[in-house]
Amino acid sequence: MLKIIEEHISAISKKKFANQEDAEKFRVKFLGKKGVLSSLFLEFKTLDSKEKKTIGAALNELKTAAEDALKSAPRNIKKNKNEGLEDLSRPGYNSHPGSRHPISIVKNEIIEIFENLGFTSEEGPEMEDDWHNFSALNFPEEHPARDMQDTFFLTRDQKWALRTHTSSVQVRTMEAQTPPIRIIAPGRVFRNEAISSRSHCVFHQVEGLYIDSRVSFADMKQTLSSFSKAFFGEATQIRLRPSYFPFTEPSAEMDIWWGLENEVDHRMTKGTGWLEIMGCGMVDPNVLDSCGIDSQKYSGFAFGMGIERIAMQRFQIPDIRAFYENDIRFLKNFTGA
Repeated sequence: MLKIIEEHISAISKKKFANQEDAEKFRVKFLGKKGVLSSLFLEFKTLDSKEKKTIGAALNELKTAAEDALKSAPRNIKKNKNEGLEDLSRPGYNSHPGSRHPISIVKNEIIEIFENLGFTSEEGPEMEDDWHNFSALNFPEEHPARDMQDTFFLTRDQKWALRTHTSSVQVRTMEAQTPPIRIIAPGRVFRNEAISSRSHCVFHQVEGLYIDSRVSFADMKQTLSSFSKAFFGEATQIRLRPSYFPFTEPSAEMDIWWGLENEVDHRMTKGTGWLEIMGCGMVDPNVLDSCGIDSQKYSGFAFGMGIERIAMQRFQIPDIRAFYENDIRFLKNFTGA
């Protein structure tokens, strides 16, 4: 038995593996459940104690030699001459990069511009109580201004609703912080409106708020002009038209000069060349007082814009419903954006 073991050890020391299959056959032959070592160990049990010491050492040497031989075998051995060889001249596999949603593209750009102007982003809940969504913003109960908001109420007493604007985030910020306050509030809002190519019951806003001592209407105009030039181009012109919002006084609508160069421009601007972008105004003193800010000491301005409208203008998207249908063909237009 000792002579057989020594012959196996000698053969293993000279073994060269031709391919992966050859290495696997070697493993099965020597280390498999029915292999050489298993058979020899079974025979080893029948030996007397005098022989076991010598034969046992030899068997361990054989096992170690077999395991070392497999460890030294190349890991990239090919099964045969041609099998497993990769044709490096073939073109690589196509990769399919993901697409950013156009709403995310526009929202992130708006946030970045205002952050460069010193604003920070704040978020709040989408389910709001009456105080934060209406009352603190100068919407008294039974006030006609509440009719401006088509609301999804969540309770019978109409004390809870899906927020109709991210102005509720401004209220929460004013309650929690002391001036100076300079924030933007991006987020999703909900209004009970009929869905069409131009309106939807779900959309996104970016609202802004700046409160400090001696903040003026001119500060607001300069801030919004800086944003418009950064977003739409350095040559962008703006105009402010008088308007009404319950939470700002005076209030204004801001337009940018879009031009009248083609039929699309005429349709988008209704033939005026001016395109409405956002609403804005000086924060009403009643709102400041409601949120615990001294309106005699502080003033501020607020503004808000719809992201969908701007995205439709930028990417020439004719139907707002395309943003919510998750059509892969539509989203592929924004691959790599």
